[in-house]
Amino acid sequence: MSDERTPSEPKDTGNLPRNRTTSECSFTSDDGAVGFTGNRQRTTSQQFMVTSGLTAASPPKFVSLEEIMQAANGMRDMALVHQIVVDKDFKLKKAEPDPNSVQKVVKDTMHKAFWDILRQQLAEDPPNYTLAFTLLEEIKQGLFSLLLPQHTRIRQQISEILDSALIKQQAEQGTLDFKNYAQYVVSVMSKLCAPIRDDKITELTETSDVIDTFKGILETLDLMLLDMANFTLQMARPDIITHSVDWERKKFADFLALQPDGLEQTRRWLTKYIKNDQPIPQDVEYEKFIRIVLKKSFLQACVDLLDWPENEEYPETFMLDVERLIDLQVRTFRLIGTATILLVTVSSLGADLQTLAPFKQSLKDHISILLQNVKNDKDLIDVLPNVAEQVINDVKEAQRKYELPEIFQAVEATLKQQILDTGLADHKVRGIVKQRVKDFFQDIIESSTAAPQKVPSGLTALQKELTEVAGQFLRIVSHNSTVFCIYYYDIVASVLPKQSQASN
Repeated sequence: MSDERTPSEPKDTGNLPRNRTTSECSFTSDDGAVGFTGNRQRTTSQQFMVTSGLTAASPPKFVSLEEIMQAANGMRDMALVHQIVVDKDFKLKKAEPDPNSVQKVVKDTMHKAFWDILRQQLAEDPPNYTLAFTLLEEIKQGLFSLLLPQHTRIRQQISEILDSALIKQQAEQGTLDFKNYAQYVVSVMSKLCAPIRDDKITELTETSDVIDTFKGILETLDLMLLDMANFTLQMARPDIITHSVDWERKKFADFLALQPDGLEQTRRWLTKYIKNDQPIPQDVEYEKFIRIVLKKSFLQACVDLLDWPENEEYPETFMLDVERLIDLQVRTFRLIGTATILLVTVSSLGADLQTLAPFKQSLKDHISILLQNVKNDKDLIDVLPNVAEQVINDVKEAQRKYELPEIFQAVEATLKQQILDTGLADHKVRGIVKQRVKDFFQDIIESSTAAPQKVPSGLTALQKELTEVAGQFLRIVSHNSTVFCIYYYDIVASVLPKQSQASN
């Protein structure tokens, strides 16, 4: 089951979210931190695929198009399940074409044509209800889609009132009150909608034009159906998380069965942090020794995913998280830049400004805004002149506000240059901040308890942002370690000295 906690507010980070999905060979602890618990079953990746009905001891020489398409579809399904598991805020959203796209123009044109025709038909003498019947039937089915199995009375009432035969009979007799049906539909929707849609329902009750009312009904029904889908997803999420590990493993095994070497990048990534000549302690069991080495190397390798070279392929085991990892890497880069500029600025000022929390908070916010589109060193260098100007303005404004001596021109020039220098790849302060951030993330995912983690010195002003990134990163890493531990174990075991060498 999952254990999702909101990242803690300033002063501790003890409530970082942890995915508590466990497996028979997981090296994820009960609280989600990456560690070794329990004994690993003797299940290699090859044996796993055989027991799953997939013989992958050697890759097939010929693969049919049907097999390739099935594997591709399986990976798409797995991507959706994976996103639900690692993103606690995942929600389905209404698909909309781009505002200036041809699809958007066509959609708007077709919708306008429909409502124009409906208005014309209702304005005829006698009224033409051809489109109206179709519309009411569609609305009735939409209402049915919102009902739960226990809503038998409401379902029966809707069926009786929105009865197609009865409505047609009323139309033929000239007694059909189309607006009255609209009001009935709105009243039913008011009982079924989520509180977030109450304003929209109120707006519909106050709309006098019948066409605008039905147009609003359809739009609101779409939103209510989306609300229902997300509610259902939320209710099913614990079960999805529970079964996702086995399902992701099987889907990944399907993928590996079609690849000559589906773990090439993963092997290169993980073995980079393993010393294959390290001695095996005499008092440690061989499998435990592998787990110890795996834990250490996996932690180091995961942290470096947030400093990944732009043109280098990610490990195959993280292929469903590439976009999330890139986003976290960019956010971490901005945090490091912001913290560096903040430290350089504050250390250059007098003690009076250094102790003013509102000033430092305002300064941090302004720097963060200016860096919000920065993604790499080049972007940072381009924006630093504007940052330097903003910092000087903030300093002078604070000095006037708190009636402090104004900054000297020489100090101002020096501070501007120091801020510009933070764009250098080998900047000392920036390097220190970067290492502290990486150590903080490693402490978070390494911790075997839910104890609060100390925020690195000089980074307390960015504690909220750091814990948000750390929480999302932890969710990805802990789930990944649970799903792919069998493959990581085999990779590490293949690099280390064999057990027979330990006894020599």
